[in-house]
Amino acid sequence: MKVALVNPPWSFDGSIYFGCREPHLPLELGYSRALLAARGHDARLFDAQLAATDLATLTREVEEFRPDVTVVTSAPSYLFWRCAPPELRVPMQTVKALRPHTARVIAVGPHASTTPRAALKKLDVDAAVLGECERVLVDLVEADPADYAHLDSIAYVERSSGDTEYVVRGAPASVDMSELPALRWTGAEVSRHHHHHHRFDRPPSGPGAELEVSRGCPYSCTFCAKENFRNRYRKRSLDVVLDELDGLLASGVRYVYFIDEIFLPDRALLEALVGRGIEFGVQLRIDNWSKEMLSLLGSAGCVSIEAGVESITPEGRKLLNKRCKLSTDELTELLIHAKSRVPFVQANLIGTSDEPADVARWRARLSQHGVWSNEPVPMFPYPGSPEYRLRWGTLDDHAWERAHAQYLNETSNYSDIQDQKPLPLAALER
Repeated sequence: MKVALVNPPWSFDGSIYFGCREPHLPLELGYSRALLAARGHDARLFDAQLAATDLATLTREVEEFRPDVTVVTSAPSYLFWRCAPPELRVPMQTVKALRPHTARVIAVGPHASTTPRAALKKLDVDAAVLGECERVLVDLVEADPADYAHLDSIAYVERSSGDTEYVVRGAPASVDMSELPALRWTGAEVSRHHHHHHRFDRPPSGPGAELEVSRGCPYSCTFCAKENFRNRYRKRSLDVVLDELDGLLASGVRYVYFIDEIFLPDRALLEALVGRGIEFGVQLRIDNWSKEMLSLLGSAGCVSIEAGVESITPEGRKLLNKRCKLSTDELTELLIHAKSRVPFVQANLIGTSDEPADVARWRARLSQHGVWSNEPVPMFPYPGSPEYRLRWGTLDDHAWERAHAQYLNETSNYSDIQDQKPLPLAALER
């Protein structure tokens, strides 16, 4: 069977999207390609964002491929499933353009995982995967639509006698990480990846890439949209991770960003990285690290740390359910030590009950030691996060609209990576 795996030509005009606008390797589609190929399917990745192709060009390329099934993702990369664009504008446009050239269209991504019926309706697809998509997608591709009722972790459209029913089966999927192979990317895919995500110490000297060591997180912070995908913490085999990394190095990659929700101290991994000459970036909780392990992290090649602090007070961190056992002074000391070993260290803050003057003083103190901290950003109550559930309870078909409207109503100052004149969700998707 011929399967087109599509990453759309993303644009973010009018969006409150928090993620990076640069192209990143779509790991979920990379895994899916490998698993489908292992089953004998002709699976081809069409990454319009990475290739910088417009919708017309993407459509011509998919039409020439003549796929039996086309898969479209609703977020730019696994890296940004937790902070996806709330609007489905670009995937909607993409599905509309590609539908005449394929027998079936399947959606994957955070929107179908949290609000499956709404995603089916908006995207006009035949089916969607709930949760992590790799293994379920293979079953969905191989199943006859008449047999969808026997699959779990999917949603699909059932039409009979002029009636349309949106069927949701099972809970969001969680992948056994041992089933995922070491990814291999084509030379063209690697050479097009110029961006070094979250790197600020110097300009890129060669291609970048993304890779994951683990998936999920053992914490349940209120702001994190992880309840319906990438939730339970799991690790990949060290041998598989190193195999994938060595393949990237052989293809010319000089910088890797580990997309793990929480990059935890792993002595065996860090010691294995020391001799490989790779530079990398991570996102972590500084309270999980000792000074010794932060020093090893730097020796292993880490050049960028994004540390989730979120609040400078114990009360603020408790409000966000951070379960942080260290004091603010202890967190500060670790951040400063990290900066002595790693070229760029950032401490992330979220708008809480912290006093602005206290935040300013803390940021100034960090700045004196070379640690950068952002102005506290407003919290978006993502569907699938504890914050959404605490505010409104169970998810329904209007969850994205409700969260987006509330965010626009509560927010007056947007971050510098967001559109400064965001549009309502309905206007974006019209």
